[in-house]
Amino acid sequence: MLIELSCLLLLAAQPFSVRDVDRVKPDMPGTAPWKSVVLEPEYGGQWLVAGDLDGDGAPEIVSAENFNEGDVHYTSAVAAQCLDGSVMWRWGDSGKGRKNWHHDVACQIHDWDGDGQAEVVLCDEQAIVELDGKTGVEKRRIPIPKEASDCLVFCDLSGKSRPTDVLVKNRYEQMWAYNQAGELLWDVSMPGGYRTAHQPYPVDLDGDGREELIAGYALLNADGSVRWTYASNKIDLARGHLDCARILERGAKPEDWRIAMTFCGANALVVADGNGKVVWEVTGHHYESINIGVVSGELPGRQIAVDIDHMPEGDSPIWMLDRDGNKVGEVITPYSRHHKLVDWTGDGVEELVVAGNRALYSGTGERLATFSVPQAALDAATGVELSVLTGDMDGDGVPDILLITPSTLFIYRNTSGHKPEDKAPLGTGLNVTLY
Repeated sequence: MLIELSCLLLLAAQPFSVRDVDRVKPDMPGTAPWKSVVLEPEYGGQWLVAGDLDGDGAPEIVSAENFNEGDVHYTSAVAAQCLDGSVMWRWGDSGKGRKNWHHDVACQIHDWDGDGQAEVVLCDEQAIVELDGKTGVEKRRIPIPKEASDCLVFCDLSGKSRPTDVLVKNRYEQMWAYNQAGELLWDVSMPGGYRTAHQPYPVDLDGDGREELIAGYALLNADGSVRWTYASNKIDLARGHLDCARILERGAKPEDWRIAMTFCGANALVVADGNGKVVWEVTGHHYESINIGVVSGELPGRQIAVDIDHMPEGDSPIWMLDRDGNKVGEVITPYSRHHKLVDWTGDGVEELVVAGNRALYSGTGERLATFSVPQAALDAATGVELSVLTGDMDGDGVPDILLITPSTLFIYRNTSGHKPEDKAPLGTGLNVTLY
């Protein structure tokens, strides 16, 4: 009996592996979009954010084109639309950029001045541009250095209890911090001696009311000084840069925090505490974007979902790991680069949505749904990586799912999902693809 029980426990501990490389299973009915929005054909593009631009209690969308040359890019045109497709306003030069993306685009919706009305803030060439959310009228233009238009992150460096400061950066080397008045607070080059992350990640680890910044392999204080730099005995940090940082566990003290990070080029997925001390490391693959959530009700704490990029078409895995770094299982899809977690079934456990094959998976890799997209839209997006976002798009406080091509937004209403304790923000919040 003891031998049988031991065998059962051993079997239960084995990670699952599901290979689902059919883009659409013929026996799986599709989930139809609640709304389809044709993006403004001249100024709109695949980079998209949603929020309440006009204060009417319903979200609108802002989509953007981007200019790219030699991996230096900036936002070149944007269009704001209601969910019925009508255009609120347009901004920029529609003849400069491209509609698809292959990197983060510096264009976000944010109430920067705290007056309760949303602004659209973007990085044009050598300027942060603030637009009135309702009208698109340019409110001001803040000069920034050349090439400092790689991304746009709002944070609270000044202790004002809301994100009034903004970070911009060039591709991999330098970062600049500005306050709400547009004054330069500081700039940092090669934080800790290493390249910057794709997106600096703000978090208040010590509870002093000012956010620190995971800027790459280094954590910066609010004044831009280096608090710590990650160190490893088995990872060559000189290879590549930090791709993604997410909070696995919060704590009362920095040493109680757990920060999950992926290292591009260095081929590692790691968890460190809030002092930068190694908790665990997994190496050997090109880990990219991290989702954190409860994907299994049988495991303690929260789990990690992370894709492994630079794999052949049809052999693209997403790994599930527990909080201690043990691999729970994997789902292999045709292309897994873009993914999110969302509670779609209402059981309080989150499911995994993968943009590439428009599929929804349980925490054990079972495909639960396929999100339908008209074939004509798929044909028009041949060779393009679909984008996936989540956010409350119907005002019920439950995150919905958005799939975006360069020409069309498809919204899938979440009618059964569990409402989070902290109600989902209206719209998508910040868009971060980590490219």
